[in-house]
Amino acid sequence: MIPGIQSRRRFKDLSEQEILALAISSEEDDARIYRSYGELLRAEYPDTAKVFDGMAAEEDDHRQRLIDLHSQRFGDVIPLIRREHVAGFYARRPVWLVENLGIERIRAEAEGMERDAEAFYIKAAQRTSDADTRKLLGNLAAAEAGHQARAGELEAEHLDDDALAAEERTSHRTFLLTWVQPGLAGLMDGSVSTLAPIFATAFATQDTWTTFLVGLAASVGAGISMGFTEAASDDGELSGRGSPVKRGFASGIMTMVGGLGHALPYLIPDFWTATIVAFVVVFIELWAIAWIQNKFMDTPFFRAAFQVVLGGALVFAAGVLIGSG
Repeated sequence: MIPGIQSRRRFKDLSEQEILALAISSEEDDARIYRSYGELLRAEYPDTAKVFDGMAAEEDDHRQRLIDLHSQRFGDVIPLIRREHVAGFYARRPVWLVENLGIERIRAEAEGMERDAEAFYIKAAQRTSDADTRKLLGNLAAAEAGHQARAGELEAEHLDDDALAAEERTSHRTFLLTWVQPGLAGLMDGSVSTLAPIFATAFATQDTWTTFLVGLAASVGAGISMGFTEAASDDGELSGRGSPVKRGFASGIMTMVGGLGHALPYLIPDFWTATIVAFVVVFIELWAIAWIQNKFMDTPFFRAAFQVVLGGALVFAAGVLIGSG
């Protein structure tokens, strides 16, 4: 027997009481998920948090109606059966897996939750020939469709144009402070600071493999250093810059990418071919940094290009002169 698969019940083997119990536990789980989303968003997106509070209240109401129906038909003892006990039943992603993906992803996840539930109950109703069971499953499908309509009403009630615009600005600012700014700083550091050691080694040894190893070490070391520095510099509580772990990963990874960009060409055995390719990569990196500054940080493009290219050229020249000496 395969654990977690063969031990699951098939939906078609469930009794009407077990189907009702499954619906009750599912409604309870969904209410908890919506409340968790509300708490996650309350500080930065209070209007959307109210929407999820309302959706959780709707789930509680449907759960109570299902419990009342169960009490009328089968008594007060509800069988313990949950969605993970039933083969093929729709699953819910853990809250911690979704919470880091942003407000739009959370909203989309909530919409998908309702659609999945409705679709499942409709298909389940089509697969049964028992009239009472078909009616029960049809009612559950209608309830899930009603949840979607109610979610739209709650959004209209709590999320007017001004609220949506304010939340969009907050989401954009959070994205910039958590991902773009640390990532840009890392890319600049990795692209510029590693120029000197890599090209100094290249021109001093004219050994492509040695140059690659130095570049690899410099890139990985700088990435680890920048990542830990960014994560330790600010916990994000007062500055609003977001999770230090996210910022650390963004800064560290982009630092390593920036350094590896002009280290990887030295995997080419021929020294001058590798060096020319590395020159081209450096040029692309520096202009990419200027483009990112212009697009996300509102820095005039030519000013950003002048600053980045000039700085990179000076560091590059220093590396070449030291290596040639």
